[in-house]
Amino acid sequence: MTAIELKTQLLEHCQKQVDLRYSKIKQTIADIEESLLEESKSSSGDKHETGRAMLQIDRENAGKQLLEIEKLAQLLKKIDVKSTSDYARLGSLVYTDKFKYFISISVGAISVENKDFLCVALNSPVGLLLSGKKKDETFVLNGNSYKITKVV
Repeated sequence: MTAIELKTQLLEHCQKQVDLRYSKIKQTIADIEESLLEESKSSSGDKHETGRAMLQIDRENAGKQLLEIEKLAQLLKKIDVKSTSDYARLGSLVYTDKFKYFISISVGAISVENKDFLCVALNSPVGLLLSGKKKDETFVLNGNSYKITKVV
């Protein structure tokens, strides 16, 4: 499998994760909207106002989550799987003596052709350590030393 094919599969998996989270939060918002409508039909009083206020807070929180997910989707669109570089950056595959990383968004481990890759965000602790690094450079994470063996 070529590096482009590998990056494409990893990117598609990341996109599926974002799409899944997006549809879940959209459903949550729809459920809250429906509850707000039901709450409006209920009797008035302190209990009604408290329930309505709680639903409004839930809707605001869900809206914030939706914005975050939309930012992740926009970030994924910036990744060019055909682009290569000799240093680690957004869209890079970074091989170390211990792990293989795909710098994209934080979705955890993904297995492609029986090889595990850790998808990490560029602004995550490990992403920040990898950023700008080249082959044969090292970094320390949680007291462990890692040597970069390849950047694609």
